[in-house]
Amino acid sequence: MPSDIVVISGNSNKALALEICDFLWQPLGKAQVRRFSDGEIFVELGENVRGRDTFVIQSTCAPVNSNLMELLLIIDALKRASAKRITAVIPYYGYARQDRKAAPRVPISAKLVADLLTVAGTTRVLAMDLHAGQIQGFFNIPVDHLFAAPIFLQHIRSLGTENIILVSPDAGGVERTRFLAKHLSAPLAIVDKRRDAPNEAKAMNIIGDVKGKRALIIDDMVDTAGTLTQAAMVIAEKGAVEVMALATHPVFSGSALKLIQESPLTQMMVTNTIPLSAEGREIDKIKVLSVGKLLSEAIRRIHQEDSISSLFV
Repeated sequence: MPSDIVVISGNSNKALALEICDFLWQPLGKAQVRRFSDGEIFVELGENVRGRDTFVIQSTCAPVNSNLMELLLIIDALKRASAKRITAVIPYYGYARQDRKAAPRVPISAKLVADLLTVAGTTRVLAMDLHAGQIQGFFNIPVDHLFAAPIFLQHIRSLGTENIILVSPDAGGVERTRFLAKHLSAPLAIVDKRRDAPNEAKAMNIIGDVKGKRALIIDDMVDTAGTLTQAAMVIAEKGAVEVMALATHPVFSGSALKLIQESPLTQMMVTNTIPLSAEGREIDKIKVLSVGKLLSEAIRRIHQEDSISSLFV
């Protein structure tokens, strides 16, 4: 890659940043991101970025607020150091679930985060599998929205697609599930879900016939894993011979890992948009697929002003 590109990383997902740099044949840019004794974040760039094309890789995963603040400060430092262009590469976009007023007197936090990124100095955003596609419209700067579907399709085909049925865990995920089902020429089922409170859901029924089939649950993220594991239990009770799941973002908060370990799931496929904890890496049924090559190709094309539309599907 030309020397006028700089890839900087915060602390949220350094392993993914290094993998992206390997694909780009580019060293990770020098940047010091540390904390003062009172918890304030301090950022200092270790190299000249004046007039250079810069990419900041940072997932705003847990600790969400700390990682978001790191991202904003790195962007501000690049802006004040006269970087030519600043692209925020956000494999996992935190606050994405708060994309509308679902109740009176609540914020639209996903829009606020978009405003913060823009004001900080971001000139372009590269994200992956946003929880809601309309978040792209919260920005007044270019947004490139990639999908992990091609990576999952390749892995699913390696497992074999015979007798497989794809299952959406709720009505909101039908479009995502239908897209994969179409490419795999597989039937579709939907879990009828009742949600009583945030992070709490109860799977009630299955729309579609999963009896005797290998069921694959499709979602964009797994947080507490309550919805996922309840859906897996209902699908197994309905006669599926195997229940698997895939999700792009392994948030895995609370007792999620324990629920997955104890569930009927035989395999849980995720990507490395969020790094797994040590406990998560010890669970055999969790399979991590890398998005490093896909993100690095998008970065290369953005830098060279090439089209990246072929990467959107």
